[in-house]
Amino acid sequence: MDKWKVFFGSVGAVLVPIFEFMYGDGEAVITLMTALLFFVIMDWISGIRAAKKDNTYSSRYGLVDGLPRTFFILLLPAGGHFLDAVFGLPSIIFGVFAMGTLYHIMQSMIANSIRAGWGDWLPIPILNKIIDWVKSELDQKIERAESRKVSDKQ
Repeated sequence: MDKWKVFFGSVGAVLVPIFEFMYGDGEAVITLMTALLFFVIMDWISGIRAAKKDNTYSSRYGLVDGLPRTFFILLLPAGGHFLDAVFGLPSIIFGVFAMGTLYHIMQSMIANSIRAGWGDWLPIPILNKIIDWVKSELDQKIERAESRKVSDKQ
């Protein structure tokens, strides 16, 4: 047997039960968590590009604050799954936490994309709807970026 097959088989044998314990099992859970992870990666990509564009990029900020925050965000649905188990619910709290987290991540990703200058790729009517949807998130990101510029210069 190929050593890579053994390696990935062993990794899967460890990670799949941990994933199912943390989040539950079933196609809906796997699909929702995959979507959440996908949009987290998209948020990181757009956030890095936006920060580089407005000269607020700081690997320290990303590693010290961003990594733990992302880990925390990805654990929220697991907490929902545990509460569902406690109360004997059929993934209701998990679903609420996962969808709420997905909603927040998508807002952040869109706001970062607009800051990065990628909003031009969207049709204007859709962009206007998206801007209305993410306005508060975009304002917070711009304010935070500006405050980092000032504190970095001191």
